[in-house]
Amino acid sequence: MSKELSYTIEEVSQLLKVSKLTLYDLVKKGELPAFRVGRQMRIDAKDLDIYINSQKVNQNTKFYASEQENHRNHTKDPYNIVISGQDLVLDILGKYIEKSSPYKPLRSFTGSLNSLISMYNGECDIVSLHLFDGETRDYNLPYIKKILVGHEYILLNLLSRKAGFYVRKGNPLKLTAWSDLNRKDIKMVNREKGSGARVLLDEQLRINNISSREIKGYDHEESSHLSVASAVSSGLADVGVGIEKAAKIVGVDFVPLVTERYDLVILKTPQSEQLIGAVKDILSSKQFQAEIHSLGDYDISQTGKIIYETY
Repeated sequence: MSKELSYTIEEVSQLLKVSKLTLYDLVKKGELPAFRVGRQMRIDAKDLDIYINSQKVNQNTKFYASEQENHRNHTKDPYNIVISGQDLVLDILGKYIEKSSPYKPLRSFTGSLNSLISMYNGECDIVSLHLFDGETRDYNLPYIKKILVGHEYILLNLLSRKAGFYVRKGNPLKLTAWSDLNRKDIKMVNREKGSGARVLLDEQLRINNISSREIKGYDHEESSHLSVASAVSSGLADVGVGIEKAAKIVGVDFVPLVTERYDLVILKTPQSEQLIGAVKDILSSKQFQAEIHSLGDYDISQTGKIIYETY
């Protein structure tokens, strides 16, 4: 491979047939070198070749394998952290963390539920969540208690924001409530399984006794708020579920239905004590809050509040 060639995390994920979070974990541990260009992580082709070759099994090279393991332990960087979630506020948080602490944030743009499972598996350090529970009408904590079993953690509020329907300009089909999804004259676009928007939709369908099998377009999945809003804007769908900010960016109308609490969860370990302190300081700082407030469409009245903490 050419020395000038490099790949994005997404491209390497497709080449190796592994998840992006697995690759972020390898980068975090120092096993796979990477560099950043703006927000994007890239991996040199030569470094990818070296990594692949180091993983090839050879029955007669036990000493080499031992040396590789020693090299991995030596190069592991505890200050590489993965922040998972899609909201642009997480990019701002990463910027503040990098400026005010020794940590080097990497970004994973993965949905809430899948990110939480990855945290359980040790692949994420900060996970953002907006998971609605229809039984308790609460956000995030019911899911955390079920998934992060055996772990100690802290749950901090990042912000609150509106979620609802993306509809075409003027809302020609007059879609105003979850029950409207049961109409036969509409086609929706959905989010991928494991995303907070998908969980919100499925919980609301259950509460309103609507069968997903009866909804035209339920199986049409997109992987971000922006792509859902764009599908509505282009006429591929009549309605989609997402957050207000994306509607304004794409240029579709927005029908607010809920105010969702968008939180951060961090595992409590001796190694993460400094990280938790840095995040708490950033969230409570007037400068950070003012920058988030200036973006519009975000409620920062609880930003930095400890929602829940295990001891």
